[in-house]
Amino acid sequence: MNIHEYQAKELLAKFGVGVPAGHAALTVEEAVAGAKKLPGPLYVVKAQIHAGGRGKGKFKELGPDAKGGVRLCRSIEEVEANAREMLGNTLVTVQTGEAGKQVNRLYVTDGADIAKEYYLSMLVDRKTSRIALIVSTEGGMDIEEVAHSTPEKITTITIDPAEGFMPHHGRAVAFALKLSGDLNKQAQKLAAQLYEAFNATDMSMLEINPLIETTDGRLLVLDAKVSFDSNSLFRHPDIEALRDETEEDPAEVEASKYDLAYIKLDGNIGCMVNGAGLAMATMDIIKLNGAFPANFLDVGGGASKEKVTEAFKIILSDPAVEGILVNIFGGIMKCDVIADGIVAAAKDVNLSVPLVVRLEGTNVEKGKEILNNSGLPIVSANDLGDAARKIVAEVKQAA
Repeated sequence: MNIHEYQAKELLAKFGVGVPAGHAALTVEEAVAGAKKLPGPLYVVKAQIHAGGRGKGKFKELGPDAKGGVRLCRSIEEVEANAREMLGNTLVTVQTGEAGKQVNRLYVTDGADIAKEYYLSMLVDRKTSRIALIVSTEGGMDIEEVAHSTPEKITTITIDPAEGFMPHHGRAVAFALKLSGDLNKQAQKLAAQLYEAFNATDMSMLEINPLIETTDGRLLVLDAKVSFDSNSLFRHPDIEALRDETEEDPAEVEASKYDLAYIKLDGNIGCMVNGAGLAMATMDIIKLNGAFPANFLDVGGGASKEKVTEAFKIILSDPAVEGILVNIFGGIMKCDVIADGIVAAAKDVNLSVPLVVRLEGTNVEKGKEILNNSGLPIVSANDLGDAARKIVAEVKQAA
């Protein structure tokens, strides 16, 4: 689960991390009121969307010469004008794709006098089974170019969770950032605070870009992007309450209500599979046969008839879907239960696109019998390769 920048900063501040003062706003009036609470004379108005590259982004409705989603203002009047221009319009960045995201929230922060920008992030490194702390002296909007062209300017420090954060980790961060004196001590303390926040809230990713050194010698988090492990949210109802469903695909939101793992893709073959690995293999073999998957959908190991029905509805809510491939291996999940769900769903949604089903595993013969006796135009497949070839052929024929 992702949260907005202002939410991330409020969360980090609870762990003692230094952040500029700021106020979130849903309306122009709230943006102006928030700016008036800040000392000024510089203010920054930031679009709040779940995507990076906001500063270099462009608003669809404002033309190519308009400013991006992060704007420096030198008066309350400028705050008001920029807030009015940004709210309700669509910001397109390198991470949103051409569709962009509508800006429904703003964050008005106090301006900062920047002496130097740094980069700092933390993530779960699954290769080493450790938390990786990534730092660079080259913070700012072009960190991707730094990673590509001068990777030697990026330092990775791994932390064994059994050992936890130790003083030498903090010293390594300060050394990598080439800081000395009081700034060195601040960096060590900041690294420890961030590690505590990362673990205590079950983050999966924390990115601070930039971490700034101010002209008066302070380290401040100027921007923060945070993602959480969705499987841990039951431990953090306060964090789960920060979820902004308007930033997510409506079908993905609906799927989460039924504990379905769904991600919309750009193809035309809808997929319903049990198990993430099998789902990935299914998408690959669809691509191998010359078509493209419309989604990733994992119904899990214990799907019920009702869950399968909802999965069908979610797949068919995508107008791009021209056919559906169901690929189920019945282990914990029984093939006859899945078959009942498929038949019920096909009747319930008045299925109008080709449907190919491959069943294997527990009660597979019962499952195939249910499908064959359903009276529905369901195409049965013997194996995964056969299923992929059949659904691609059915879609081409239907077109």
